[in-house]
Amino acid sequence: MKYFQIDSNLFVKNRKKFMAQMRPKSIAVFNSNDVYPIGADSTMPFEQARDIFYLSGADQEETILLLFPDAIDPKHREILFVRETNDHIAVWEGAKLTKDKATEVSGIETVYWLTDFDKVFFDLMTEADTIYFNTNEHYRQAVETQTREDRFIEKVKKEYPAHQWAKSNPIMQNIRGVKEPEEIALMQTACDITEKGFRRILEFVKPGVWEYEIEAEYLHEFVRNRSKGFAYTPIIASGGNANVLHYVENNQQVKDGDMILMDLAAEYANYSSDMTRTIPGNGKFTPRQKEVYSAVLRVKDEATKMLVPGTIWAEYHKEVGKIMTSELIGLGLLDKADVQNENPDWPAYKKFFMHGTSHHIGLDTHDYGELKKPMKANMVFTVEPGIYIPAEGMGIRLEDDVVIQEKGEPFNLMRNIPIEIEEIEELMNK
Repeated sequence: MKYFQIDSNLFVKNRKKFMAQMRPKSIAVFNSNDVYPIGADSTMPFEQARDIFYLSGADQEETILLLFPDAIDPKHREILFVRETNDHIAVWEGAKLTKDKATEVSGIETVYWLTDFDKVFFDLMTEADTIYFNTNEHYRQAVETQTREDRFIEKVKKEYPAHQWAKSNPIMQNIRGVKEPEEIALMQTACDITEKGFRRILEFVKPGVWEYEIEAEYLHEFVRNRSKGFAYTPIIASGGNANVLHYVENNQQVKDGDMILMDLAAEYANYSSDMTRTIPGNGKFTPRQKEVYSAVLRVKDEATKMLVPGTIWAEYHKEVGKIMTSELIGLGLLDKADVQNENPDWPAYKKFFMHGTSHHIGLDTHDYGELKKPMKANMVFTVEPGIYIPAEGMGIRLEDDVVIQEKGEPFNLMRNIPIEIEEIEELMNK
């Protein structure tokens, strides 16, 4: 791994939080991700399943975490199963977790080889009444691939039909949404790496560069700062491309007068950052671009102030919509009749701002976290309003990542990343 090893105390705390919400006499199991094939002997780069990483820090394929707080033998209350390594694997694939290293990384004393799992699991299931299955229940998920977790669930339901089943997801939603200080520090590192990339491209961008060249500049800066690269597929959209919300081709040339919407950010230690900035390709905003940009920035600043403990996510979005409506009227894009005659299910402002303003961020860019209950301190949200005007060939979005504080305004993890018009123009033209 490129990142510095994380203190295992984080994972010890995370496991304690999870186990505190488990039913009596229950076992929870978490599987690593598969290594996914491309074709022939090629595979995609391995990405660890976020839940097992959150609870153990084990960033390796073919790994299983078992939690059983009521196990008769105390050494079986937390077990990590890892792939047995040997000299052949070390030569061809590099070093893998030894038992001692697995304990150092995770804080789990009992580590077995993966080949022992079925035997140990059978023995412990004789003591348990309930098995927690780790299903993906994120509100945006649309997974078609059968995962290692899916196969495990299928197998256990067949082999242990007399056991009760429970879901780990409600617990994960509850605890992953509120970040520990160590997690916020890792996310700050990801944001700091993102800042370095953004400052680099401000000196690089000019009319005639290609969107993919900008992508390459970011990637260079991210990797040289211990990131694997982009936290999600980067959007680098010049001119009218910015009106395609998930434009990822990044294959067009920047023209004089274009703005460039860049929705991209670095990951660090599997933690995401999520930034959007919109800059003038020639280093100078036009008066109209400034006008729309300033409106988006005002919405972002006002929306940020509302992210405080007790705020309800759905109500928050309604309030942001009211602020955006006022700004769009000021820009001449809406009039009062549009608002008076709007469909309540699709308000008038949605013509120019059709996506949400905030989502949880953490190990996943669209992270787990409760959305129907009041917001809590140490939740981390994006704030990302935008205005999209295809008729003017312009789309502007601005986005920061902020931590909800117990008191006062949220703490902006991207506070050092330039966003004001004057600073951006100055840095692009120095």
